[in-house]
Amino acid sequence: MVMRARFQFCQRLMAMFVITLCLSTAALANLASPMTDGGHILFMRHADAPGFSDPAGYRLDQCSTQRNLGEFGKKQAERTGQWLSQQGIESAKVFSSPWCRCVDTATLLNKGPVLIDKSLGSFFESMGQSNQQTEVSHHVNIEAFTGVVLGSGDMVLVKIGPNGKPLSHQVFPGMR
Repeated sequence: MVMRARFQFCQRLMAMFVITLCLSTAALANLASPMTDGGHILFMRHADAPGFSDPAGYRLDQCSTQRNLGEFGKKQAERTGQWLSQQGIESAKVFSSPWCRCVDTATLLNKGPVLIDKSLGSFFESMGQSNQQTEVSHHVNIEAFTGVVLGSGDMVLVKIGPNGKPLSHQVFPGMR
């Protein structure tokens, strides 16, 4: 049941821009082109958030208790949004996990309203949930779904097959 729901969610994301959890100006001449075919998803890991993991006792409803974007991460997300515009992506359907660093990254891209989806949340602290949350999300989720390890602000454009599984991918380094 959970896998069917995840598959259906992944299908809804086709041709949409997804944040989780992620560019080089020399990359594609026009990134928007593959995004319109209904078979690609752009995954992004949140921009730079200094530190590792969240502090003990963090709460998703209180940003002050989480690891958040630093000044570099905020500028990185803004530059990424500008780069996406240069690639032909002026607006997108943007999904984010509930973590503040992800929501802030998604918002700073300036591509449209950010839709929060709990299923995009990280399973970093509870690795047993990886089978339930591998379709989309933080770097551990993206890696479990694509086999690609992303750094902060990096993106991966994934071609998705009719069965909801990745067929191929192209990585774009984050704006530095």
